[in-house]
Amino acid sequence: MATKNYKPTSPALRQRRVSDFAEITTTEPEKSLLRDLKSSGGRNNNGRITVRFRGGGRKRKYRVIDFKRVKDGIPAIVKSVEYDPNRTCYISLVQYKDGEKSYILTPADLKVGMELLSGENAEIKIGNSLMLKDIPASSIVHNIELTIKKGGQLARSAGSYATVMGKNDGYVTLKLPSGEIRLVNEECRATIGSVSNSEHRNTVVGKAGASRWKGRRPHVRGSVMNPCDHPHGGGEGRAPVGHSGPRTPWGKPTLGYKTRKKRKTSSKFIVGKRK
Repeated sequence: MATKNYKPTSPALRQRRVSDFAEITTTEPEKSLLRDLKSSGGRNNNGRITVRFRGGGRKRKYRVIDFKRVKDGIPAIVKSVEYDPNRTCYISLVQYKDGEKSYILTPADLKVGMELLSGENAEIKIGNSLMLKDIPASSIVHNIELTIKKGGQLARSAGSYATVMGKNDGYVTLKLPSGEIRLVNEECRATIGSVSNSEHRNTVVGKAGASRWKGRRPHVRGSVMNPCDHPHGGGEGRAPVGHSGPRTPWGKPTLGYKTRKKRKTSSKFIVGKRK
């Protein structure tokens, strides 16, 4: 697990840094677990742009990931570690003893041939999935459920993990990757270990073309637009934003202006804020 630099044969490659993909064992995905993935180009069902600066990009297939891990008591063998274009971490193809195959998020240090298990009888070892009540304090976990049997929602990106801090009254206290300390129902499941590809944070896109491969178009500053296109536009030469403060393209304040709605049902489980 490391990153790879390029020889600076062009200005684009001088800063570019990508993963060396040393953990990948195969480049051919399991066809039965592939689904078509349509690109919207940032447009809604009326064809109007609702998210700017999206479009193009490499065609890709969606890999069906098992975030629930509910096949309790059935051992599974890791068959391969693969690249997934839809997420920052790697994925692993596992085959259960009954013959069923599925993809899971690859934990760090997971190797081909290792045996995984889910349920209350599973050991506390990398890749096994258990209820939080069965996981000892100070353990590192990922792919954590917020709602029982809904599937993992927290700590799923490359290199992320949460720490089990304690248990009380049917809830488990977790310290999340953001620094937030949160209560989660002890019946919710989590997977032991941290997520693979922790070096992803050290990668550098390096050139505009690599962003276009991902479907990201150039992001244009409002100050270089015309007044009809953006509140910051227009003027002779470079002009300050103005006394009213920075604005969105639609005229709403964008500095210190709160737009997020308070989610009362979820906020009561937050013990310590991430800030």
